[in-house]
Amino acid sequence: MKKLPEPTYTIGTLAKQAGVGVETVRYYQRRGLLAEPPATSGYRRYGNAHLERLNFIKRAQGVGFTLDEIGELMTLNDTRDHRLARGLAAEKIRNIEARIEQLEKVADALRQLVHRCECGGQDMPCPIIRMALTP
Repeated sequence: MKKLPEPTYTIGTLAKQAGVGVETVRYYQRRGLLAEPPATSGYRRYGNAHLERLNFIKRAQGVGFTLDEIGELMTLNDTRDHRLARGLAAEKIRNIEARIEQLEKVADALRQLVHRCECGGQDMPCPIIRMALTP
C-alpha cells in the first residue's frame, strides 16, 4: 500500500489552518516555539507537525499558560518528563486559584459599594465615586 505524502502548507495556509495570523507564526518562530523549515525553491513548506505545535500553543494559552511556560512544557514533552510537567500544571492551578480568590474579594467589595450606593439618599455622596477618589 502506497503511503500518501504529508500535506505541506505555506505560512499563510498554516496560519489559517491554526486560526492565527501569519505574524503570530513568525513571532512564535522568533521565540523558539515553532521551528522554521528550510526554504525550498524560495518557499518554506510547513508540515502537520507545525500545525500540531500551533494548536498545542493555542490550547495551552487557552488554559492560562504563558508563552514562556508553553516553551518549557514543550521542552518537557520532548524529554517526556511527566513529573515536571505535572508540577508546572499544579503551580498554574495554584496561581489561578489565588487569582480567583483575589477577584472574589474585589467582587465582594464592589457588591458592598453597590449596596451602599442603592441604600444612600440622593443628598449623600455616591460611595462608588468617593471610593475611586479616595487615595
